[in-house]
Amino acid sequence: MSSQKWPEQGCAFLQLLLLMSFSQSTETVCTQRGDPENPQLSKEGDILLGGIFSFHSSWINRENSYKQNPPPLECTSLNFREFQFAQTMLFAIEEINNSTELLPGITLGYKVYDTCGSIARSVKVALNLASGSDTESVMSDTESVISKDACSKPAQVQAIMGETSSSPSSAIATVIGPFSIPLISHFSTCACLSDKTKYPSFLRTIPSDYFQSRALAQLVKHFGWTWVGAIRTNDDYGNNGMATFTETAQQLGICLEYSVPFFRTDPPDKIQKIIDLIKASTSKVIVAFLSHMDMDVLIKELSNHNISGYQWVGSESWIFDSQIAAVDQTHILDGAIGLSIPKAHVSGLQEFMLDVTPLNSSNNDLFKEFWGAMFSCEFKRLSSATEIQGECTGREDVAGVKNSFTDMSLMPIFNNIYKGVYAVSHALHMILRCNKTCNTDVQLQPLEILKYIKKIRFKTKEGDEVYFNEHGDPAAKYEIINWQPRKTGIVDFVKVGLYDASLPADKQLNLQDESLIWGKNSLQVPVSVCSDKCPPGTRKVLQKGKPVCCYDCIRCPEGEISNSTDSITCVKCPEESWPNEGRDACLEKDSVFLSYEEIMGALLTAASLFGTCLTAIVAFIFFRHRKTPLVRANNSELSFLLLFSLILCFLCSLTFIGRPSEWTCKLRHTAFAITFVLCISCVLGKTIVVLMAFKARLPGGNMMKWFGPIQQRLSVLGLTLIQVIICVLWLTISPPFPFKNFQELRDKIILECALGSDLGFWAGLGYIGLLAILCFISAFLARKLPDNFNEAKFITFSMLIFCAVWLTFIPAYVSSPGKFSVAVEIFAILASSFGLLICIFFPKCYVILLKPEKNTKKYMMGKGSSK
Repeated sequence: MSSQKWPEQGCAFLQLLLLMSFSQSTETVCTQRGDPENPQLSKEGDILLGGIFSFHSSWINRENSYKQNPPPLECTSLNFREFQFAQTMLFAIEEINNSTELLPGITLGYKVYDTCGSIARSVKVALNLASGSDTESVMSDTESVISKDACSKPAQVQAIMGETSSSPSSAIATVIGPFSIPLISHFSTCACLSDKTKYPSFLRTIPSDYFQSRALAQLVKHFGWTWVGAIRTNDDYGNNGMATFTETAQQLGICLEYSVPFFRTDPPDKIQKIIDLIKASTSKVIVAFLSHMDMDVLIKELSNHNISGYQWVGSESWIFDSQIAAVDQTHILDGAIGLSIPKAHVSGLQEFMLDVTPLNSSNNDLFKEFWGAMFSCEFKRLSSATEIQGECTGREDVAGVKNSFTDMSLMPIFNNIYKGVYAVSHALHMILRCNKTCNTDVQLQPLEILKYIKKIRFKTKEGDEVYFNEHGDPAAKYEIINWQPRKTGIVDFVKVGLYDASLPADKQLNLQDESLIWGKNSLQVPVSVCSDKCPPGTRKVLQKGKPVCCYDCIRCPEGEISNSTDSITCVKCPEESWPNEGRDACLEKDSVFLSYEEIMGALLTAASLFGTCLTAIVAFIFFRHRKTPLVRANNSELSFLLLFSLILCFLCSLTFIGRPSEWTCKLRHTAFAITFVLCISCVLGKTIVVLMAFKARLPGGNMMKWFGPIQQRLSVLGLTLIQVIICVLWLTISPPFPFKNFQELRDKIILECALGSDLGFWAGLGYIGLLAILCFISAFLARKLPDNFNEAKFITFSMLIFCAVWLTFIPAYVSSPGKFSVAVEIFAILASSFGLLICIFFPKCYVILLKPEKNTKKYMMGKGSSK
């Protein structure tokens, strides 16, 4: 506990010492280091507003000796633009003072400082405005002594208008933020200033660069420029704006060939490097995120080096600046496109602007310098004027001069200052509870004013709505401006579109492309790409070591397509499709199967029908001569059954031709298997009959009674039934089915019948082979039996053909692709069928039709041999 009391006792002791030291002093004073700063323009009023502008854009650099205080800044390069901004602020204040509706009975005053473009000076004058230390001070040798009233009284101004640029605004907002004094800028667009944790009292009447940078990226993307260069002002405005542009550009597929910082005070060697970089680049579009002062210097340098032929995309700082257009004598910027603040008009401002009485009454030295620069003359007491053409009288006509001060093209920015002053006035109007009069007893506090400014929402006399979002920013709306030169050489800033960030993403950018004019009065949109677009049928392959916008176009591999421009991948066609010649679309593959229309199918069909007809003719001949010895001797019943089965064999080959379907796939293999078994069973039966008949003629032979007609029918039926059972099991367990073969041919679909069960197919085929071998053996054994017409010799020969055909069928079937395997199977069926038909029945038909004398029982028994 005691250890915690020591700090409290120490603080009490320190307070006592401070009280004793102040009691010994006769008067309390404040001291300020450095030279005092006095406002360049000022006017007393009930409520004061501050203004910070750069009436001069530069100063003379001097070397410090560090032995004495550095002298005050000596400002140079009078900036008429900033005088216009100050005049606009004064105009708004005068208009409010003359109004009976806004702040009635209250007079607004002002204190306006010149910063000479120095950030350090901007901070110093901001502190002067915050503390009121510019009054009641007495100079000593080393410091300014300020009376005690000035130390303790509240801030002299209730709000500050300015600065024009983002970097000084950032510095000022950082310093006065703790005091909660509102700082309202008309042209500081850096997105960083929207951070209310760093800049709590900063507001602005111009949109944040966050929206402008994104809009510029969308504008570049709109015209298909994917390969661009970028130059930015080397300050908060340029660096932050370009950072957002780069991020958005990457998301949109835009690549930056280079991005370089530039500042108007850069040494010549650094500027030369930038120029060399532009000359060596391949991109034809330059995005310039530059302040108007930097752009002014850069254009002069580019003109000296004759750099032209580039398409410029500009930020709002310079794109609608007539002074930049006047500097561009070599028309480098013709056809430039960019974003600008929407056009505006403030009635009465132009007349007030040209009345410089406030300048003359406030600061005589500043007025004389301004007047001398305006008319290139010199007052008798002003020794610093240059290019003297005569003596100033003070009665020269300002309206008759054409220069940047009389140019009203920056009216949108003037309107921003105008809205800022009115925003403060509306907030004061609410705080003071003004009606016909205002409550002057209210103690104004900067924090309260700041809160009310954030809440205001009103319309100016021109109808512009004024309000601030949670970041202290207004709504983001831009006009898209195109530089279109006239024949006289004067550039027109033509509105060609709008950008509204409050709309949906796909509707934010609205361009009138037909009204655009590019460099050299061309109507053709410039092209700026690292690589030409890859056409459909190709894909992009990145070039090693280069950005993603630099690539080669590679043709899609076989079987793949790309149907869009700049495709990064090729897509495989579906299995039933195949790429066209250009590989940009998938075409349906041709279906391949053995059809009746093609030559091979037609020939096989003709052969099948010919075999059927031929078999039918043989059957008809046998039927007509069924009672002759030859027909009766060769087992007419089995002969007719064999002919019937041959007809079925010929016909079943037709099921293999045509588009495969579920029923044809099941029918073709099972019909083939069963009909051939029926056929071979009949042949086997006929062979066995010949053997049995011979055995029966031997002494003691009684074999025919065991192989009579009934046994023959049953044997054929039994042998066939076995094949039927095999086929039924095949169809039940895993039947054949139509199948699309995509693997055999890349660009065609082979329609075929899958076997379903390989075992079922080969079992049926093997059973046929087994019967054929048995038949061959039986016929071979019976070939030399004594008979004038021994049928076994012909059966033997037919079985030789049958076995030869089917033995060669197996390797041919396995190795033949697609429809040719079907043709091989049909050929095997027809060949073996023709072999049986010709070998077994043609000799009999020959005898029946051409040798009837041999068709006798006597001859058949071997008793009527010819003499």
